[in-house]
Amino acid sequence: MMTQSLLQWLLFIHILLVNMTLPCVAKVPAVIIFGDSTVDTGNNNYIQTLAKSNFKPYGRDLQGGNSTGRFSNGRLAVDFISEAFGLPKLVPAYLDPSYEMKEFSTGVCFASAATGYDNATSDVFSVIPLWKEVDYFKEYQTKLKDFQGETLAHETLTQALYIISIGTNDFIENYYTMPSGRSTEYNVPEYEDFIVGIAKQFLTSLYNLGARKINLTGLPPMGCLPLERSKRLLSLGNCNDDYNKVASDFNVKLKGMMDVLNRDLVNVTIVYGDIYGILMDVTQNPGIYGFEDAAVGCCGTGVIEMSYLCNSRSLSCSDADKYAFWDSIHPTEKLNKVIADKMMNTTLHVFL
Repeated sequence: MMTQSLLQWLLFIHILLVNMTLPCVAKVPAVIIFGDSTVDTGNNNYIQTLAKSNFKPYGRDLQGGNSTGRFSNGRLAVDFISEAFGLPKLVPAYLDPSYEMKEFSTGVCFASAATGYDNATSDVFSVIPLWKEVDYFKEYQTKLKDFQGETLAHETLTQALYIISIGTNDFIENYYTMPSGRSTEYNVPEYEDFIVGIAKQFLTSLYNLGARKINLTGLPPMGCLPLERSKRLLSLGNCNDDYNKVASDFNVKLKGMMDVLNRDLVNVTIVYGDIYGILMDVTQNPGIYGFEDAAVGCCGTGVIEMSYLCNSRSLSCSDADKYAFWDSIHPTEKLNKVIADKMMNTTLHVFL
């Protein structure tokens, strides 16, 4: 007859083996996305703007060459993140009429390419401003409650992962480009503070609407984007260190604001997505990540082509996986996977 201690030991081994074979059950029932072209999965297809990518060669490596409106040759980082949480491999755009609430209940994207925190930024290309993205989210909440019921919808909205990637356009599209724009009102540190203030209001609004798990991505090293490097012919196309410093300084302020909200808001977890660090490392050490080129994009010459300048007549590279960037601003699918993996391993793992 077995002793009690032996029975307990066998029971422990059994439980251990069962747990080792069970798949990981995600604690995140949906991903909800706000931002710009880095995370826009196709919303701009349905508005009147020049900021589009629903044509060849965009999407050439996605589902047999499907140009969905993603600014890449394939999937975006948010698509890979969704998959990592056991959710669908592609996050649907909210304005896409081919999707229904069944698909939107596990993931939805409100992002709009070329937008920013600043309303003046969205005006440049007549895209969806951030406040309108929030309005769409409110509309989505009503539809979700009708589809799932109040109780389940509340659980989905409070347990969902909210991903926000925005801000670069406020500087390179607005502040540094528009001659009569924000640069006439603010110096750079003042504009950084202005944008951080909008970001704080936005995060607070999401919190008041039920968000409790939030990933806020900072700015990339803007001066190392192929478009910005192409402007520096006298310095042999090196990164614009001034732009990179602005991004770095802004990120410090952004993280400081997030610390305040994490302290002051109840039951919220806001994590910082460090896009600056990973892109800087890729730029400086492309070979480590399997890239042959991180200075120009795959599409056309790779230095100015984006949106309609990257089209079916562009002589694109044969293998996008060799390039960190797809066009003069946006990552290739391979780099998007690198970004997603980095975020899952450094910050987003807290939500698993």
